[in-house]
Amino acid sequence: VQLQASGGGWVQTGGSLRLSCEASERYAVGWFRQAPGEDREFVAGISWRGGRKSYADSGKGRFTISRTNANDAKNTVYLQMSSLKPEDTAVYYCAASRPYGDSVDRARNEYKYWGQGTLVTVSS
Repeated sequence: VQLQASGGGWVQTGGSLRLSCEASERYAVGWFRQAPGEDREFVAGISWRGGRKSYADSGKGRFTISRTNANDAKNTVYLQMSSLKPEDTAVYYCAASRPYGDSVDRARNEYKYWGQGTLVTVSS
């Protein structure tokens, strides 16, 4: 499975960005982020079926994950980020865990395939 993350950039505090993750196959997808000197952490995830979503506390109410329908030609997962804060600055990665079901995985070791990351910088 190949994943291509895009949409990162520079934004001021309070701004918005939409990240995209284009996958070669339909899988449950998670977004993770890694700030300099920090561990990679779960941000949000969406099930293969698309019916379930999960968010880290840091993004609840500000981040929204969504995905294209199963019958769409493209398998794309989006992460809409609003009210961004300097502490959201990180490299954001999308990853794929399972090609079935309606569960969301939050643990890094559940994800088998990873994209290359896209940098988000939020200035104060």
